[in-house]
Amino acid sequence: MIKTLARQIKEYKRASLVTPIFMILEVAMEMVIPLLMASIIDDGVQAGDMKHIFVIGCYMVLAAIVGLFAGVMGGKYGAKASTGFARNLREAMYENIQTFSFSNIDKFSTAGLVTRMTTDVTNIQNAYQMLLRMCFRAPVSLICAMLMAFLINAKVASIYLVAVVFLGIIMIFIMKKVSKYFSEVFKKYDDLNASVQENVAAQRVVKAYVREDYEIDKFHKASYNIYKMFKKAECTMVTIWPVMQFTVYGCILGISWLGAHMIVASQMTTGELMSLLTYCMTILMNLMMLAMIFVMMTMSAASAKRIAEVLEEKADITNPEQPDYDVTDGSIRFDHVTFRYNKQSEKPVLDDLNFEIKAGETIGILGGTGSSKTSLVNLISRLYDVNEGTVYVGGKDVRNYDLETLRNEVSVVLQKNVLFSGTILENLRWGDENATEEECIRACRLACADEFIEKMPGKYNTYIEQGGSNVSGGQKQRLCIARALLKKPKVLILDDSTSAVDTATDAKIRKAFATEIPGTTKIIIAQRISSIQDADRIIVMDNGRIDAFAPHEELLRTNNIYKEVYEAQTQTGGGDFDENGGES
Repeated sequence: MIKTLARQIKEYKRASLVTPIFMILEVAMEMVIPLLMASIIDDGVQAGDMKHIFVIGCYMVLAAIVGLFAGVMGGKYGAKASTGFARNLREAMYENIQTFSFSNIDKFSTAGLVTRMTTDVTNIQNAYQMLLRMCFRAPVSLICAMLMAFLINAKVASIYLVAVVFLGIIMIFIMKKVSKYFSEVFKKYDDLNASVQENVAAQRVVKAYVREDYEIDKFHKASYNIYKMFKKAECTMVTIWPVMQFTVYGCILGISWLGAHMIVASQMTTGELMSLLTYCMTILMNLMMLAMIFVMMTMSAASAKRIAEVLEEKADITNPEQPDYDVTDGSIRFDHVTFRYNKQSEKPVLDDLNFEIKAGETIGILGGTGSSKTSLVNLISRLYDVNEGTVYVGGKDVRNYDLETLRNEVSVVLQKNVLFSGTILENLRWGDENATEEECIRACRLACADEFIEKMPGKYNTYIEQGGSNVSGGQKQRLCIARALLKKPKVLILDDSTSAVDTATDAKIRKAFATEIPGTTKIIIAQRISSIQDADRIIVMDNGRIDAFAPHEELLRTNNIYKEVYEAQTQTGGGDFDENGGES
């Protein structure tokens, strides 16, 4: 875990090395000043030597200036190193997430990834800055102060040793108790972020069902859980401060009492006692810093583990050593394909599929909910890898292709249509970033999206809100189809992508596909038979297996599942308001 995180320090290694050097220099100056102060008192004030006071005073000012400079520079480089480290962690996580296959993404919740890239990284940033500055400064300062105190008077300095051992035991006990709370609190952050994300994304549904009070209560519970965990941790941690104060005052009283007796007995000078009291405060203040470091490290340990999980996650689907960059055509073949989302699962999602699709064919896929229609098409663009058998595109195993090449040639309009904030043109150019405006307009005509775009005030420069909230479901689907067409793919997959489109528009889209992209293999998943009955052949799915694969007319004669669906939809109208399916 530490190695994984340390790799992201990168260009901030110099700042990370310089920071502790400046902090050690600052400590050195702090250690010198009490000795100079003792010299002023013993050899200057008591001896009445003004020259000595002036010279040593100048040395003290010089030491203070050097210490101040070292402290400022330590803070500057510490901030640079910690913020840069945090930036690199976020970028590394984001870049690694982009390589994830669907199976990798399934391991992490969206809210969990957001928490890791925000709250967890901030914890690591604070901990790293404290590590560079205080984790070097505090121990070095404590050890130096202890050595200086023992050099002045070992008998009095032994009081420090007792105090350090006592506080060390107390801190270890408290930290062990607190660490378990911090391990749990960040999981609660995931729940909080999930609540916010769901509420904002589904705001229209919340208002439609008047569930504002329910959502507020859900958020309150998630927030209260974080409050409870932090309260337990803080209540445990604050006990260290009264103990620390008790120890500080005890040390001061002990040193003052013992020191006074030794001064009377001429075993110690007044200046030495003043130095010892100064070192007493230095030692105990650094013990408090160490306590803060322990608290921060305990908090950041849980965050570090969560960040390392994302950074160490390896993509299940990667490019072969010598990838193929040429997809010759849109032919597809499934050769004894079996697929499971969970490799340990006994029952496969897709079981021993065997079929072949010729380049340029239009194939319909029909099946009930859960019949694995989407799982089937996800294998074609290698969004998942098969467990057994082979999927061929263009006569070659999909695992032999360069992933970017394959996914550009196998264009998928997913079941859940997503538009991004930006203009219509910017959204369309996700399909081809170099597409001209004319090419975008042509793609929109094929997808029948030009009809509503031309009516918009800004036309193709109309701004789409996040998630496409300012366009209807059918408009969103048509924009996503146009975006996919801009790739000029050899295989076009529509995963129930016209479900929100009326049958007249659906028919126009299918007609445009047939005339404008005849060489593209088209696979259409649909619940409406009217959307696929004109396909060259239709796959009927049932519980992860192919129940039939034939043209519409043959399926009506030979396949019971298809016949039942057809009769149910034609008798009731299937919910379509255009009886002619738009053919008129």
